Amino acid sequence: MLREAEVLLSQGTKVTEVCRKLGVKEQTYYRRRKEYGGMRVDQTKRLKELEQENARLNSTQRHVRKFPKLYIEPGSSWENGYVESYIGKLRDELLNGLILDTLMEAKVLVESWPREYNRIRPHGSLGYRPPAPEAYEINKFTLGVVH
Repeated sequence: MLREAEVLLSQGTKVTEVCRKLGVKEQTYYRRRKEYGGMRVDQTKRLKELEQENARLNSTQRHVRKFPKLYIEPGSSWENGYVESYIGKLRDELLNGLILDTLMEAKVLVESWPREYNRIRPHGSLGYRPPAPEAYEINKFTLGVVH
């Protein structure tokens, strides 16, 4: 279309007449001239092919996104709601309430927190019971925790 327009314009035809002959609006002509002007025909064809391929891949990708993601990239906790929730609770309930002086202190507290979170801490969604309560062994004289 741009080649034909160039030929007609070089013969002295006005842009409005050229657009009418080609069956496009002036706005379309100017947009295409801005987008494809100065390109060779083979470059323009290749660009169109790439745009069509890109559109096809995007539609395929949209179709694929309907399925759950099976692989979560390392360090992408936001892709897993359970992990994100756990990390948020760890931060809110443990780290935000403490001033840690040493790295060793932080390691000990962070390593012991999952036990408290899963075995001692009550969860509202479970009727304020822990998800994995500790098993208690009944002796004659004492009640001891089994690890």
